[in-house]
Amino acid sequence: MAEENTPIAARILGAGARGAGAVGRATGIDKAVEIAAEEAIVSAVESEAVERAIARVLEGPVIEEAVQGALDSAAVKKAILETLDSELVDEVWKRLLAGPQVQQMVERVAEAPEVRAAIASQGVGLLGDIGRTIAKLARDLDDTVERILRRIFFRRRRPLPTNRAGVVTRGVAFGIDAVIINLFFTVLAGAVTFVVTIFGGSGNGVPKGALAAGSFIWLMVVAAYLVVFWGLAGQTPGMRFMGIRLNQRPLPLGRAVRRAIGLGLSVITFGIGFLGVIFGESRRGWADRMGHTEVIYDERRPAPAPWSTLTEPEPAAPPAAVVEPAVAAAAAPPPEDSSKPAPQSGSAGPAAPAA
Repeated sequence: MAEENTPIAARILGAGARGAGAVGRATGIDKAVEIAAEEAIVSAVESEAVERAIARVLEGPVIEEAVQGALDSAAVKKAILETLDSELVDEVWKRLLAGPQVQQMVERVAEAPEVRAAIASQGVGLLGDIGRTIAKLARDLDDTVERILRRIFFRRRRPLPTNRAGVVTRGVAFGIDAVIINLFFTVLAGAVTFVVTIFGGSGNGVPKGALAAGSFIWLMVVAAYLVVFWGLAGQTPGMRFMGIRLNQRPLPLGRAVRRAIGLGLSVITFGIGFLGVIFGESRRGWADRMGHTEVIYDERRPAPAPWSTLTEPEPAAPPAAVVEPAVAAAAAPPPEDSSKPAPQSGSAGPAAPAA
């Protein structure tokens, strides 16, 4: 019924189109047309004009706006968060950390000299921090004790601060050295006593005169300890811990021995030789005067970290412009002709230089 209502012209064209399609399918013309169209599309896409057009689109703001819009989208954010919380990411991290590349990276980082230096300096750094704190407290006490004693004995107060070490800092340093010496001597005396007891054969303890010999050896150990450290480093381990040193290092052997004798005389006289450290303007005792030395504060600062000295490489200087010989000859001013007379200034001859 619908076909009867269709105009005759449309029915003729439809029949012709169906007939042409049947003929095309039978002869393979439709397949050839499809292949030709496909080749034409591929050739058009691979053309330089299309490539330039695509490049212009990618470089333009369209792609950037599209990406920014996607990142600002709540759906995209939710999808990213769900992906990060998924078990797939955990599995990827497990496999990544279990791989040999990560192990090699960790080994290389651990073998780096900066990392080793930082680890090795942790213990020493802690001891140094403790020493600096104690030394700062002792320096404050140097001035306080000196001010109190001067007021008690009606002595004039020090007008200006000084960098000479006071009695408290020296006393703490000497106490540290005494502990080190006594520990060393205790070990040495114990070893000697053990050997003498075993091979002596008497069984009555140490032989007679051992106490006197031990006292003499102890004095020699103290003297050698002081002389060696003063002569080589200008400070003992106790002085180094407290941040003080002699004003000259290394100290000559003769002056180091005289200083040790002066220290011994100060101790024998019950500290009279140390009064100059409290009441003297230069804080010098008998040991300092006999050894011609002064004990000064050694300003210590913590060593910087290895990476703190790293700086960015300086930019390379631009290469010097190469000037062609012809261009250089053209740019050079022409030589003056010495045969031409010098210009005259009026009737008085050459112009005189300005005063």
